[in-house]
Amino acid sequence: MRRLLCCTLALLLAAPLAAAELDVTVQIPEQKVAEYHRPYAAIWIERADRSVAAHLAAWYAQKDSKEGAGTKWLPDLRQWWRRGGRGLSLPVDGVSGATRPAGQYQLKFVDGQAPLGTLAPGDYTLVVEAAREVGGREVVRVPFTWPAATTQHLSARGSSELGTVSLDINP
Repeated sequence: MRRLLCCTLALLLAAPLAAAELDVTVQIPEQKVAEYHRPYAAIWIERADRSVAAHLAAWYAQKDSKEGAGTKWLPDLRQWWRRGGRGLSLPVDGVSGATRPAGQYQLKFVDGQAPLGTLAPGDYTLVVEAAREVGGREVVRVPFTWPAATTQHLSARGSSELGTVSLDINP
């Protein structure tokens, strides 16, 4: 009996604990324009009062170019910049990344790990903002409740600079 108890306890301690996950899919549509520039984009989670709960991604030019330093154009992501982007010391490990061409991109975040951190229970909004030189600016919002009791698939669609933004929550 004692051996069984010890083995069971050892198995429980060795098994990884399951953590809730947020899977985000962002679509950047192909643009049929003469002068195309990849969009800068920011992805973050807002609380109900619109304060930033977590910065998930910031995609911008990582190197200086003939158009200037990459961070020079980050204020064009107006909502993200005003809500906390300007307070960050860029680049942020695990958050900053290069701009992306047209396509679909998947990001996975685990509760308790950077950059998501630990979200307190409550109502939140996933926000994706994109701005493109010689183009437009667009914000897509996907409201959700954390933690989720069951698996959820939520989505919203942009109209120009962003395509479908999906959020899959796995408890």
